[in-house]
Amino acid sequence: MQDNTSEFDVIVVGSGGGALAGAYSAAAAGLRTVVLEKTGLFGGTSSYSGGAMWLPGTTVQERAGLGDSTDAARTYLAAVLGDAEKDRQEAFLTTAPVLVDFLERDPHLEFEWRPFPDYYPAPGRVDVGRAINALDLPSEQIGALRERIRPEPGLDRNGEPHPDETLIAGRALIGRLLLALQGTGNADLRTGTAVRSLIIENDRVVGVEALTESGETVRIRATRGVLLAAGGIEGNQDMRSEHGTPGAAAWSMGPRGANTGDLHVAAADAGAAIALTDEAWWCPGVEMPDGSGAFMVCVRGGVLVDADGRRYLNEMQPYDRFGREMLAHGVSRSVPSYLIFDSREGGPVLPAMSIPEASADDHLAAGTWVRADSIEELAAQLGMDADALRSTVERFNDSAATGVDEDFARGEDPYDVFFCPPSENPNRALTALTEAPFYAARIVLSDLGTKGGVRTDTDARVLREDGSAIAGLYAAGNTAASLSGRFYPAPGTPLGTAMVFAYRAAQHMAQADSMLPGAAVTES
Repeated sequence: MQDNTSEFDVIVVGSGGGALAGAYSAAAAGLRTVVLEKTGLFGGTSSYSGGAMWLPGTTVQERAGLGDSTDAARTYLAAVLGDAEKDRQEAFLTTAPVLVDFLERDPHLEFEWRPFPDYYPAPGRVDVGRAINALDLPSEQIGALRERIRPEPGLDRNGEPHPDETLIAGRALIGRLLLALQGTGNADLRTGTAVRSLIIENDRVVGVEALTESGETVRIRATRGVLLAAGGIEGNQDMRSEHGTPGAAAWSMGPRGANTGDLHVAAADAGAAIALTDEAWWCPGVEMPDGSGAFMVCVRGGVLVDADGRRYLNEMQPYDRFGREMLAHGVSRSVPSYLIFDSREGGPVLPAMSIPEASADDHLAAGTWVRADSIEELAAQLGMDADALRSTVERFNDSAATGVDEDFARGEDPYDVFFCPPSENPNRALTALTEAPFYAARIVLSDLGTKGGVRTDTDARVLREDGSAIAGLYAAGNTAASLSGRFYPAPGTPLGTAMVFAYRAAQHMAQADSMLPGAAVTES
């Protein structure tokens, strides 16, 4: 019988920004590292993202003259999160600048600050934002490796490859991390390898059992540890229902066929404590003609109403807060909601940025958008009370004339106007709806991934219910219960926290006392 067992120092399950940062950290320390990606492409949801990393107080912000500091970020994070998990908050804040300095020592890893406001009006906030991004990655630098990176969601969902152009946003981050990882000479990168269970000996996780795309079962052992960083449960409708996670798998922005909670089950079977399984990184989603959801990044115009034709939130607030208000309003009334807009742009142009996009004709044919020559006719098509919808639009138009939204203060926060084009209106976040025909787009509750998972400590070690650590097992990213709890403090929080705690996991595994008894020391 063939022996399908191999051995490394470190196993990393997943290939998003957190997983690859952890893998690179381990490999750069001289540890033989294998990355196991379930699907056929590297990058996970990170490849779909804008690539922002909330890593405050680093030399990147200093180079930009931003005036950011760890102390300011500490004030902000405490104001948003309160006293929850102060030890992990502090570990994150003090490690972020160390991680960035470490990464930037590799020539493949280059970062810059880009404006994108923090999400809450709280002490320590940076109104223009403090998140950083990887520099765009030209095709000639990434070479053939680019075909192994997941493309942006519109292409990926259609089974199309990258266009022959520079990688940007999350794809640039993934490409740069893969190049750096390859450059260590200590990494084995595998796709089509789905981890099914953990190998446990003497109360310690010593490896994984996985199924390859060819149907072969393999056992991979680790002398230092296993890092689980392969997303949440967003793609598994049964698990969402079991754990009371609102929304639907079809509306989530996770890559299709990935992030189905396999590792949550494996970790729970090993005794891990699970928390926050009803939580996600929420966002409104434009319902697509095929029934899926598209991440509505921002709203530039129009007005959102519930099933009764009434407005209930500030449409231009940060997307996680938007999603939470949809939940607070009551799913039966807010899902779906309808973004009402007019023909001001000369045609059916959605006054919002969504990822991916679909044509107006496709939406209208599918009924995910409806069109009418009057607000009353629009209400009739939506099954709403015409007086209620007309009253909502008239009140909104009055607010646009005065420049003051007395109901929801739209346009008063720096985030509200960040995506708005220049305007001669009293408030550029408020533009009246007057140009027929009028449209309504169906808006559902989407997410960028769930944020519930295994409980971890400051070094990303997986914990049991009694608070003790499971030897040899670590977790980061959406496989772990998020540091940010029921908040989304700023752009890049998911990536920033995932990368920091994956790095801390690798540093812990690099310590001599993390080794299996009798394991050989790897020369760095």
